[in-house]
Amino acid sequence: MEKEKVTMEKVESLAKRRGFIYRGSEIYGGLAGTWDYGPLGVALKKNVKDMWWKRFVEDRSDMYGVDAAILMNSRVWEAAGHVATFTDPLVECEKCKKRFRADQVDGGACPDCKGKLGQERQFNMMFKTSAGAVEDSSSTVYLRPETAQGMFVNFKNIVDSFHPRMPFGLGQIGKAFRNEITPRDFIFRTREFEQMEIEYFVKPEDWKEHFEYWREQMTEWMKDIGLREQDIHELEVPSEDLAHYSKRTIDFEFDFPFGRKELYGIAYRTDFDLANHQKESTVSLEYIDEAEKQKFIPHVIEPTFGLDRTILSILCTSYDEEAVDGEVRSVLRLPKHLAPIKVAILPLSKKEELSVVAKPIFDTLKKEFVCQYDETQSIGKRYRRQDEIGTPYCITVDFETINDHAVTVRDRDTMKQDRVAIEKLPEYLREKMK
Repeated sequence: MEKEKVTMEKVESLAKRRGFIYRGSEIYGGLAGTWDYGPLGVALKKNVKDMWWKRFVEDRSDMYGVDAAILMNSRVWEAAGHVATFTDPLVECEKCKKRFRADQVDGGACPDCKGKLGQERQFNMMFKTSAGAVEDSSSTVYLRPETAQGMFVNFKNIVDSFHPRMPFGLGQIGKAFRNEITPRDFIFRTREFEQMEIEYFVKPEDWKEHFEYWREQMTEWMKDIGLREQDIHELEVPSEDLAHYSKRTIDFEFDFPFGRKELYGIAYRTDFDLANHQKESTVSLEYIDEAEKQKFIPHVIEPTFGLDRTILSILCTSYDEEAVDGEVRSVLRLPKHLAPIKVAILPLSKKEELSVVAKPIFDTLKKEFVCQYDETQSIGKRYRRQDEIGTPYCITVDFETINDHAVTVRDRDTMKQDRVAIEKLPEYLREKMK
């Protein structure tokens, strides 16, 4: 489908209609920057996370998985620089009192009421709360604004438990929270989101080699989740715009319907985090290389993958419309390995003579593929429903099946239909799913 015809309205409408993503707390009017994933959204997210974990953690001998706590000692964030510097520029309209990020408004006037905007000030984006029964300065904790620090503070634990050889990395998938001034664009900018992140520890002199390696790995990942090469752009972040911990950062930007925006990033964090945590905690975080008789604080390459933005980029890339028999067919052309439902079993009618054949097919195939059994509405409407949720193959059990013991298998993308013997279905689908 032509890029300009994919709108956020269409993607968001399909996502809600088909049970991928709902507005958070919707029956109470919602809460800005929060979204709930429905059954198909959860399945799509799980497929992406499983693929990422297998690729970057399980299939590698130099990676170790962790799952750190969301709440951490507040000194972690002081040492990491977040208490002092994790801010966005904020302006407030003097007329309607709405607040905006200063770098996202033009002309000095309120985007809503055209009133005068006040003076710019810095706004810390960390959510603050209290741990324990008494609320005072000693009980202050923060919802983590990134997953990275949970890996840095566990660096010593991993070294002591597993004695990894340099270079090695830690991988984590988890929630992070940022009190965004103006959350917007569906699930692109939210206050609660999920990250898939790696902290890769290297010798200081080797950082350039490993930076380029992980840059290539991220590019390959984007291809494998079905993103088009022409929609992805690398941006070398200027030195004046670098985060406080970074010496070099490349943003991978994606052409969303609302514009070219950041999808992923890779940063060279030097030894900023480990050195600061060593200083603040007074616990040595030096790595001892027994073979070369060296002791040093490792430097870090950080590939960061936003999970929610990954989901959004996949939905925008996969969404398509085409004219079929005078009607518009909406279809999600999801990569087969990411599709929430792989196979739909559709008896032509609810009559028992078909269900007694269709249900055993479902029971057999569900052992190997994620399947859905659907017998409501006409077969045409069921095809369209499965098209919109991205199901690669639909199996229709019709009255001929009773005699020839074969079914019709319909391909989502081509709508081509094959007649396949029931006993050969697992083999047929196995080959098609490759």
